[in-house]
Amino acid sequence: MNCPNLDTTLDASLVERYDRPGPRYTSYPTAAQFNDGFVASDYLAAVQRSRDAGQALSLYLHLPFCASPCFYCGCTRVISRSAATGERYLLRLLREIELQGALFSGREPVRQLHFGGGTPNYFNLQQLDQLMQALRSRFGLSESPDREFSIEVDPRALAPDAVAGLAALGINRISVGVQDFDPQVQAAVNRLQSYQQTEQLLRAARAAGIASISVDLIYGLPRQSLEGFGRTLDQVIALAPERVSAYSYAHLPQLFRAQNQIQANELPSPPEKLALLQLTVSKLQAAGYVYIGMDHFARPDDELARALRDGTLQRNFQGYSTQAGADLIGLGMSAISRIADSYSQNAKTLDGYYAALDRDQLPLWRGLRLSADDRLRRAVIEAIMCRTEVDFAEFERAYDIDFPHYFAAALAALRPLEADGLVRLRPGSLQVTAQGRFLLRAVAMPFDAYLGAAAPDARATPARYSKLV
Repeated sequence: MNCPNLDTTLDASLVERYDRPGPRYTSYPTAAQFNDGFVASDYLAAVQRSRDAGQALSLYLHLPFCASPCFYCGCTRVISRSAATGERYLLRLLREIELQGALFSGREPVRQLHFGGGTPNYFNLQQLDQLMQALRSRFGLSESPDREFSIEVDPRALAPDAVAGLAALGINRISVGVQDFDPQVQAAVNRLQSYQQTEQLLRAARAAGIASISVDLIYGLPRQSLEGFGRTLDQVIALAPERVSAYSYAHLPQLFRAQNQIQANELPSPPEKLALLQLTVSKLQAAGYVYIGMDHFARPDDELARALRDGTLQRNFQGYSTQAGADLIGLGMSAISRIADSYSQNAKTLDGYYAALDRDQLPLWRGLRLSADDRLRRAVIEAIMCRTEVDFAEFERAYDIDFPHYFAAALAALRPLEADGLVRLRPGSLQVTAQGRFLLRAVAMPFDAYLGAAAPDARATPARYSKLV
């Protein structure tokens, strides 16, 4: 598919009409539908189906510890400065790798691996080496130059000379948290991090041979302004990372306790937040970045941009990704796996995670086996989110359905979006317009059976989800 630049002059009244809570569709069904009726025998059956299908594997390791809280954070993390706390976790994680590796032995070497957090570099190089050795032993890790072995790093807790150590472990991609370089914003969210710290880290990563660098930003934080965030964007562009993620801040203090430290009256108004988004898209596109979707941007020669053009882009629990079709094994507290036609999630607390592994059991908490309808709707939603179009005949052939009849309610619910210029509905296709790419989640929501075809009505969506913009 083509990757045209977005028109950033999105009508504020249009955004106001559609800016309501909704899923991000890193999975479908979403984690809200997982249940504790999904047990170990269900997981083992899914593993067997994966083996029978010869699915490729990718790995995600959740390293949840942070030395101090960032007030905006909505991740599952544990605040601790104790080395002993980290060591206790490491021992259990190694045990889980052993248990999971026994289930998936004999597969092709893993080509996609991600360490997420928390702050993965909370752990030292020796501890990370232990994890890499265990993964190589139990799963097999690819040595191919096109492998994707990535880690999220906090420049405040990683000396530039340690980056070479990460590269020596096999890491060839890093994701660097920035959020905003404006000191006033940093003070408001309890994350003081200088541009110089970040620049030195990126320079060290280049020198160490790290092939791909991603920088994470957040718009909608307290005390942000167009002028200040514009300077941050200019500084990030000067750093020339291969990828940039610009996430929308979701203020949900009822769900994330640390967000209660943020003063709501210091947050940008909805029109100001939209202007921040428009500025972000405008500056990054002018600098040559391709808008991948939602909050992801990449250079035209990056694998993510190529996957978008080739139609092989996928969404998983880290956002947009390559390696479509690979099963994902989530390791660590609260990690989520996507195995065959199932999702499963590990225990969400340290106590629960430790207790299961101390009994030599998988730390399974809840999950879901997808029905035929779930699988069909997942495929349609992924086509919207990753390809911005749906060819009805493709789904009719693959799923033996009459698309307009099966999805009559969803297509009817999209008519107002068509009238507003967000989608084009043709007899055999649905296409998201350039304007609609700002609101992909609104286009996908009518196909979500758990929200219902009334999903475009803001009253129909629960407050557990962030707003679309």
